[in-house]
Amino acid sequence: MIRPVSAISVAPPMPELSPELARDWGLLAGPNERSMRRRIGWVWGLLFFNVMTYTTGSTNLIPLPHQVGKALPEMALGVALLLVLTANKRLLVRPNVLLILFTAMCLLAALMSFRGYFGPGSMIRWVRFAVFVGALWLTTPWWGRRDFMILHFQRRALMVVIGTVILGMAISPTKAFANAGGGRLAGIIWPIQPTQVAHYAAVLVGMTVVLWLAGASRSKWTGVVIAAASVVLVLTHSRIALVAMLAGVLIGGLSLFLSRKRVRRASAVAIVVVGIGALSFAPLITDWFARGENSQALSELTGRTNVWSAVLAQPRTEANTLFGYGMSNDGFDGIPIDSSWLSTYQDQGLVGDVLDGLVLLSLLIVALISPRGPARAVALFLVVYCAVESFTQTGLGQPSTSILDLAVAMSLLMPPLISTPSPENSSIGESLA
Repeated sequence: MIRPVSAISVAPPMPELSPELARDWGLLAGPNERSMRRRIGWVWGLLFFNVMTYTTGSTNLIPLPHQVGKALPEMALGVALLLVLTANKRLLVRPNVLLILFTAMCLLAALMSFRGYFGPGSMIRWVRFAVFVGALWLTTPWWGRRDFMILHFQRRALMVVIGTVILGMAISPTKAFANAGGGRLAGIIWPIQPTQVAHYAAVLVGMTVVLWLAGASRSKWTGVVIAAASVVLVLTHSRIALVAMLAGVLIGGLSLFLSRKRVRRASAVAIVVVGIGALSFAPLITDWFARGENSQALSELTGRTNVWSAVLAQPRTEANTLFGYGMSNDGFDGIPIDSSWLSTYQDQGLVGDVLDGLVLLSLLIVALISPRGPARAVALFLVVYCAVESFTQTGLGQPSTSILDLAVAMSLLMPPLISTPSPENSSIGESLA
């Protein structure tokens, strides 16, 4: 169970609202708070499903036709938009720096996407980006709640996905470890690449650990969630996800160091355990990080640097350098780019990269000036994680789990506008772990 912020830290003062605006915001809660939470929970779950792109392969446990598999996440986005419109009929939104920057990025992408450099698919991808950002805008009235509602929904979605990965591994271990050259855990009930599985597991572990350090998670299932997701993370053999998670937990924990005795004790224990573990299991740790690759593959980041060099060496006009070529599939000559900064450079040019940098920098600044507490700590974890991962994974330039992670961070940093129901009258006590 995650305790509401009001129970563990001093909440910032609520801003004054005009009677008319207060009435409008109050109507969003509706006469049935539980029903409204359930509806927004479905919206968030559908947005999460939309960024889980379907790929065909021999390891898929449920071999859907390619067009059907591609259509299901797109349909989920449309359903999410319709559902959030039923919850937010007055189209109320809360301005925030994150979505303002993503809206600017979306408008920038429209300039080049409709020129059709990547064909009709570029326009379709832009429409999806616009609808995705629009749906997030319509959920903003529920951002900033003291009960961490959006965080609950994100963690619940992550738990469901990790659960399907574990179930697939139990049903067919051979298929589950047959992706990416073998030996790395992937999702097979719904196809999820090892790097993406690692992202889900690392974010779930990191958020849960930070919440526990802040004293905001006291469920008996907290340890189970951390242990299960940690095992999944290790089995994916994703180095960047592990490094990003450790960096995020370190920064998030440091933000609580002076105010939480649990953090100071955990830090001392972690130093001892890490020291002993590094000396005792150094060969195993080295083998895990090497993943059987030779020194050349390691220096090239498993071939990523070759693709990056090709992207940078591509001839382009001044307009393409500034604004890119429009929305692509984050690939170059059929090979994944695997870098948010270079994929954004290809799609939206240098201006897009500047906007990506402003997204991360602005969230970091907002987090640093926010009151100390679990909301700030989790937000810092998410921002640091996404920043570190962005160097070898895509996700900041178009709809992705990383954008949802940053939206969760922004929702934690925004002040509440209306009072949140007490735990006795809400579903906080029923939240998972």
